[in-house]
Amino acid sequence: QVQLVESGGGLVQPGGSLRLSCAASGSIFSIAAMGWYRQAPGKQRELVATTGGSTNYADSVKGRFTISRDNAKNTVSLQMNSLKPEDTAVYYCNARLWSRGNSLSDYWGQGTQVTVSS
Repeated sequence: QVQLVESGGGLVQPGGSLRLSCAASGSIFSIAAMGWYRQAPGKQRELVATTGGSTNYADSVKGRFTISRDNAKNTVSLQMNSLKPEDTAVYYCNARLWSRGNSLSDYWGQGTQVTVSS
């Protein structure tokens, strides 16, 4: 069993900052990549940022968001600055990993709400 637990969402005014964190635990053999996705109401889930062999950002967040990963602790964080109303969404942590005895698979957190509003 693998669990991803997120924290750090909330309500913030435009221009403000939030930091999301995610910790992976359980029967983990090795993590290939971790990242963040988001889903706004009525829209499909989209990639925000990932880090593994390389780091990738959605064009809409480049220069404002920073992803960081602690391999020793199996955690990933997303520092979000200069937040805009269009960043409002449920943010999901993702880990692509090998669990013990299984093949490479994607695991998801439960999601954390980020609301940017005045």
